[in-house]
Amino acid sequence: MLITNQIEVPQPLESVWDFFGDIPQVAACLPGTNLTDQVGDDRYEGDVTIKAGPVKLEFAGSAEITARDEANRTITVDAAGADRKGRGQASLALNAKLAPTALGTRVDISLDLTISGAAAQYGRGLVADVTAVLLDEFAVNMGGRLDAISKGLDPNAVAGAKPASGVSIALRAARMALTRVARRFFMPYQPLPTGR
Repeated sequence: MLITNQIEVPQPLESVWDFFGDIPQVAACLPGTNLTDQVGDDRYEGDVTIKAGPVKLEFAGSAEITARDEANRTITVDAAGADRKGRGQASLALNAKLAPTALGTRVDISLDLTISGAAAQYGRGLVADVTAVLLDEFAVNMGGRLDAISKGLDPNAVAGAKPASGVSIALRAARMALTRVARRFFMPYQPLPTGR
């Protein structure tokens, strides 16, 4: 499933590009993510824990920068992992493209997420909604970390990401699902063309 998001931060393009070159720093913006080891150039191991209401998934795996284009300011990260309780696997390809704006830098993110096994039982809609909530939180955390860096502060002390858990993620994901259903329900009826 493909999920896209657009983030705008009030920092210059070069600062944001340098930030994206520090994968542990970027990963720290995503709630529930913990990179534990660097196992090679641009390759890391770690875990991701997501809890939304009664659903709790704990993945252990690896992430690697597979492409970095300095001229076009794009970066691609591939990650894969398995649930610690053997309920399934997940893989993702994340592409980020940076562009200057009048106020700072725009980051266009596309995330292609695949979940298999029992973990996929929670449904495409729920997974997409929770992922969208996490990307929104990623944007807020990234802005906080970039602001701390621009002020010469330790971003880990000032803008640490919170764990991806709790009722708020479940409520926000549920609100997104209800909005989606309401749009379908209240969409005005449009008859099909008769073909005359």
